Amino acid sequence: MSALQPRPVPSRGYAVAFSTLLRKEISRFMRIWLQTILPPAITMALYFVIFGNLIGPRIGQMHGFDYMQYIAPGLIMMSVITNAYSNVVSSLFGAKFQRHIEEILVAPMPNLLLLSGFVAGGIVRGVVVGIVVTATALCFTHLHVESWFTTLAVVILTATLFSLAGFINALFAKKFDDISIVPTFILTPLTYLGGVFYSIDMLPSFWQRVSLGNPILYMVNAFRHGMLGVSDIDITVAFVVILAFCAALFAFSMWLLKRGVGLRT
Repeated sequence: MSALQPRPVPSRGYAVAFSTLLRKEISRFMRIWLQTILPPAITMALYFVIFGNLIGPRIGQMHGFDYMQYIAPGLIMMSVITNAYSNVVSSLFGAKFQRHIEEILVAPMPNLLLLSGFVAGGIVRGVVVGIVVTATALCFTHLHVESWFTTLAVVILTATLFSLAGFINALFAKKFDDISIVPTFILTPLTYLGGVFYSIDMLPSFWQRVSLGNPILYMVNAFRHGMLGVSDIDITVAFVVILAFCAALFAFSMWLLKRGVGLRT
């Protein structure tokens, strides 16, 4: 082999690089758990108190479940979405702003490994917060898992999807305000209109059709199907939509990395 040619990195080196990046991402949000883990639990407790105890009795049952039981899966999924997204967007943009992303870029690490490390960190935070919020929900209502496979698959896929979305947002962001635009004007409205607090059967037919264009509706209903066994959306269609969005965002992220968008000047 010519001395001018780069030496190939063994697969073990890739495993070490990925595990190091993942540990960094996990330690980052666990180190400040009072800011990253505890607030979602408090926020969800307030939702349960206000919507469950105060408003729930006036609404009655939905699909044969108490209102608090019905909204619990949606609130858990909302926490997973928000935290998976915010973990990746804040971490990657922070690395860009502090310019230590360059240390990762000069390492013999393929783009797939770089993307996987950040996304895996977002998935872990989303799952951890989801567990904490679920424990909080059990203090207010009874929950049972109808299908463990569906429940876990939807959580992992949803956390993956929004980790990828956070990664893309961070690549395009040029200042701190840019990382709050998408959550404020896109993510939050879609989440609240995604069937977290209601069944789309309650809507007029026109707005039911409009709601079908909201991807978060499919995630919330798929997770509710796994937890309670009820859904406004066919579960197969929900999985197809989620997988399609994951594949599209993954391909777009890899394309952006290949072109060096937001990373190389």
